[in-house]
Amino acid sequence: MGQTPSAHFPGSGSGSARPSGRGIGVAVLDTGCFPHEDYQERIAAFFDMVRRRRLPYDDNGHGTHVCGIIAGDGSASKGRFCGIAPGCHLIPVKVLDKRGGGYVSDVLAGLHLILQQRDRFNIRIVNVSVGSFSGRNMSETSALVRGVEEIWDAGLVVVVAAGNMGPKRGTITTPGISRKVITVGCSDDDQVVNVMGSRMSDYSGRGPTRSCVCKPDIVAPGAAITSCSNQSGCYTIKSGTSMATPYVSGAIALLLEQNPEMSNRDVKLLLRERAVDLGLPRNQQGWGLLDIPSLLK
Repeated sequence: MGQTPSAHFPGSGSGSARPSGRGIGVAVLDTGCFPHEDYQERIAAFFDMVRRRRLPYDDNGHGTHVCGIIAGDGSASKGRFCGIAPGCHLIPVKVLDKRGGGYVSDVLAGLHLILQQRDRFNIRIVNVSVGSFSGRNMSETSALVRGVEEIWDAGLVVVVAAGNMGPKRGTITTPGISRKVITVGCSDDDQVVNVMGSRMSDYSGRGPTRSCVCKPDIVAPGAAITSCSNQSGCYTIKSGTSMATPYVSGAIALLLEQNPEMSNRDVKLLLRERAVDLGLPRNQQGWGLLDIPSLLK
């Protein structure tokens, strides 16, 4: 989904013979999700760790944008802006408030809930466009890292943003520093864009981590991505590794529809095998650029 060809997977809209992610549940830990026309009927469940509301909402807009990149079918744009896996279903979990901030305890509660609901909603993928760069959270033994690794060890694919603290070394945010999860950076952060209200470039988090783990694992488009807004029928443009992460989550939904028996480890190994080397430093590009047609061949 986006304004550039690289951010849209041809044929991924509804009615296509290509895989659409049908039957695959994607949990999204974020600011919530507005029931946008592009995926309203595919919000299988909504959980609110912040205000305990029952109906889907998003008082920030970030989570809605992320959900659209994963699962939007382009209904409100007559097919112009389509997500990567427009057949998958969403399980948004609101763990961040209207300012995009939150508590570790709410994120952990959301992760625990996903484990409880995984079978009910066939949750195979957990998208975490959430990150912390505070000192006490930068250890592999931190609560956030242990939380996402528990999800990974339970067999789910966990896809996490590398964060927007680059370009210096050691700028991967937590829980992206986990050596188990799939950490996603931006492939196009050389472009000057607006990230969280600031004009930035070269912002994508770079490794290694404090434990000398090479991160990110893979990169995908994240600059000026058009996706669903938290207003009916509308779209908005956002940039950052938060946008690159659902691009990868959507691709994995397509892959798991084709190959439902694949384990999270299988998925990670195939992403590494099929990534395209951009010729950038390993701690900037990881294995390389996500290539969806190659991944699905």
